[in-house]
Amino acid sequence: MDAGNLSVESSSLSHGKHRRRSSRDENLDRFIPNRAAMDFDYANYMLSGRKVENKSTSPCSPAKESYRKQLAEIFNMNRTRILSFKNKPPSSLNSLKETSPVSPKLRSPKRCARHISQSSERTLDAPDIVDDYYLNLLDWGVTNTLAIALGNTVYLWDASHGSTSELLSTDDDSGPVTSVKWAPDGRHIAVGFNNSKVQLWDASISTNQPLRTLQEGHGGRVGSLDWNNHILTTGSMDSLIINNDVRIRSPIIETYRGHHQEVCGLKWSTSGQQLASGGNDNLINIWSLQSNRRVHRFSDHTSAVKALSWCPFQSNLLASGGGVGDQCIKFWNSNTGLCLNSVNTGSQVSSLLWSRHESELLSSHGFNDNQLILWKYPSMVKLTELHGHTSRVLNMTQSPDGYKVASVGADETLRLWNVFGTPEMSKSKQDAAKAEEPFASFARIR
Repeated sequence: MDAGNLSVESSSLSHGKHRRRSSRDENLDRFIPNRAAMDFDYANYMLSGRKVENKSTSPCSPAKESYRKQLAEIFNMNRTRILSFKNKPPSSLNSLKETSPVSPKLRSPKRCARHISQSSERTLDAPDIVDDYYLNLLDWGVTNTLAIALGNTVYLWDASHGSTSELLSTDDDSGPVTSVKWAPDGRHIAVGFNNSKVQLWDASISTNQPLRTLQEGHGGRVGSLDWNNHILTTGSMDSLIINNDVRIRSPIIETYRGHHQEVCGLKWSTSGQQLASGGNDNLINIWSLQSNRRVHRFSDHTSAVKALSWCPFQSNLLASGGGVGDQCIKFWNSNTGLCLNSVNTGSQVSSLLWSRHESELLSSHGFNDNQLILWKYPSMVKLTELHGHTSRVLNMTQSPDGYKVASVGADETLRLWNVFGTPEMSKSKQDAAKAEEPFASFARIR
């Protein structure tokens, strides 16, 4: 055999081998899997035991069901085989981009950041205000009238018309006035005095006269008041807390003994079933109206506790603020008695107010910065600080609609702040949400 024939034969052999190899690549054996086309991650997922999706008992919307099916098809999750005997088909995500299960009109609108003015909306003079941390000298009634005690006199300021009137004035033997609190009806007001007495007044324009005086029960000044329907609760320097039913001749129906020093903070829960009391003994007590017993005692604060506020959207959540030796805001679960969080504010806490429209908490402070701080709850991130008072803030109160706040300070000024937004903003949000709602133009049965 010559060299030429050998070369021709070898060439034909190599060409035959190449042709057979190509034929094998194109026509794969049906019993031998193609490793290049297998998804080993999916195989491991299937072999290790995939999670069975819980079937919801509630019916699923057609759009959501269609979306699930498209996802399963696109990501090839409907496969039942692990081994692959064919080449992978070309992948495409165009179908996912083209078909969206959520209509743009049904998506929730983006919330715009609320502008909070850094200056007070209005500033009024408050001469002769008693610079005493333990007193509660300011309250805003449901008829949009502010009551403020200045020395021996209580003034009423109509926030709707800007007019001011004098409710009462007392002598030095009874005064100064140590606390004021509007009744839930917005017509009657309770006034506590330095001589341990409490007066009930009819503050309507046509009457404006005293109704009765509660003389018994306390042996010291009455610095804290709160209403629970027809029950007026009073706290005094004698460390006692008294529940008075103002409808009956002998009003005292219960006396709580749990503090060792002056009671400077009282606040009934929104349900009216629990009373929180704070005192100069650094204690917080939670009292049950049903059993008339103390259910919890909190002793974590290291200074007097005057600032107390129940959360409007979580009935068992109480916020408390400590004095200059504590400077902390603490959050309590009144059912379990646990302290949920504690934040050091860096200054004396004199008042706390929850927003009724957002998850926010407003605190007022004394030494050293005399500011108001708006916090985001539950992260407790500072949203803003409001400066204006040149001496410590003594009290805060909230307007009936929950948007404005009034604060009074030892600098003898009463300041109105637009902290929690405006009714117009709230209305525009509701209109926007209504416009985004499907079938908003159709009449509703209820």
